[in-house]
Amino acid sequence: MTDSTNTPLRRPATRAARLSVIEEILLNHVITSQSQLSGILSDEGIDVTQATLSRDLDEINAMKTRLSDGTIAYTVGDHAVHQAAGIGEKAEQQLAKVLGGLVTSVAPARNLIVVHTPSGAAQYVASVIDKQPIDGVLGTIAGDDTVMVICDEDDTAAARAKWLLSIASKN
Repeated sequence: MTDSTNTPLRRPATRAARLSVIEEILLNHVITSQSQLSGILSDEGIDVTQATLSRDLDEINAMKTRLSDGTIAYTVGDHAVHQAAGIGEKAEQQLAKVLGGLVTSVAPARNLIVVHTPSGAAQYVASVIDKQPIDGVLGTIAGDDTVMVICDEDDTAAARAKWLLSIASKN
């Protein structure tokens, strides 16, 4: 019998899923070459050619950036540092800028966080949250004016709800 609490994340074999995995790897690891990235993808069960990988990196707007320690590595968006354990100060400032104007309330509900926004803003807020490597946050679901943030545990949801509220209150 298998232990369902340790079931690995299963991904469909689609282009969109591959792009998502590449972006996640770049956000959570210092990747200095396409061959290094290809090896990590292979470990995840995703085999790609160098040409496909190059096109994928271009599509997600990955670029080589000099990190604070001098290493030149691939980065996505404004994430120019290794973010293994939560998000950095710059990412938090960006979150505050977006969430400060769009979040009207935040409440934990078991392993979920319910975030209310003005009408039409929920999908944008969910997208901003999804792009951050926030510890314990598995993903979001958005409607018109409500975002459900799914966390791995009830305690995590309570802590992240408090944190999201403090971030949204900074502006």
